[in-house]
Amino acid sequence: MKQILFTLLSLVLVTQINAQEPSTENKETKMPELVLVFTKTTGFRHQSIEKGVQTFRELGRKNGFIALQTESGEDFTPQNLKNYKLVVFLNTTMDVLNDAQQKAFESYIKNGGSYLGVHAASDTEYDWPWYGKLVGGYFVSHPEQQKAKIEVLDKTHPSTAHLQDVWMHFDEWYNFKDLNPNVHVLLKLDESSYKGGINGDNHPIAWYHEYDGGRVFYTGLGHTEASYDEPEFRQHLLGAIEWCLKRK
Repeated sequence: MKQILFTLLSLVLVTQINAQEPSTENKETKMPELVLVFTKTTGFRHQSIEKGVQTFRELGRKNGFIALQTESGEDFTPQNLKNYKLVVFLNTTMDVLNDAQQKAFESYIKNGGSYLGVHAASDTEYDWPWYGKLVGGYFVSHPEQQKAKIEVLDKTHPSTAHLQDVWMHFDEWYNFKDLNPNVHVLLKLDESSYKGGINGDNHPIAWYHEYDGGRVFYTGLGHTEASYDEPEFRQHLLGAIEWCLKRK
C-alpha cells in the first residue's frame, strides 16, 4: 500500500507539472483528495465488499477523489493516515486493529480526520469503547433480508437531500445496541413495514456527528450487492463522502 500510495502521488504531481503552460493563465491545480477504504474482516465476510470498493472508486473518478482499498491494519500508522482526508470502514467485522493501530486511528480523528462507516462497520471492535461511540452503535442482530420503509427525518444533509420523505429499500436491517444519544439521526426504520425489528420507534439507520475532533457518518445500508447499483444509495454514499471531506 505504501508503494502504491507513493507512486500515485508521484504520478499526480508529474501530471500537474506537465499540465502547466508558462504562457497561459496560472490556474491552481488541486490535488485529488485521498480516501482509504478499509475492508478487513475477521468475522463474517460480505460478498458485497468488492462491489462496494468498485462503487467508491467510480464515485471518486467522477467527483475528484481517489479511493484506495486496504485489507491491512498495518496501514493504520500516524505517518500513513495523515495522507487521507477520510477513512471508510466498508463492511469490516470484529477485531480489525491492534492496540497501536487503534491509537493511531484515534489520533487521526483527534487531528481532524473523518470516518465513514458502512453497514457492518457497526459489527466491528466490540471491545474498543472509543470506537463504539465513534460509530454510534453496535450491531446486535438482523432478520432476513427484506424491503422496509425508511423515514427521512432530515433532508438538509447532502446524504439525504435527494430523497423523498419515504424511501423503500431492500437490504439487511440491523438491530442495534449501545446507541450514542449524541448523534444526529437522518434516517430511521419504520418497524411496522418489515419483520424482525427490535429497536421500536427509535430505530435509526443512518446518522452523523462530530466526535473527538473529527467528522463521523454511519449508514446501516449496504449489505447487498444490488444496493450499490441503486442511484439513491449511491447518492446517499456520495453525499456522506462529500460531507466527510468537508466540501459541504
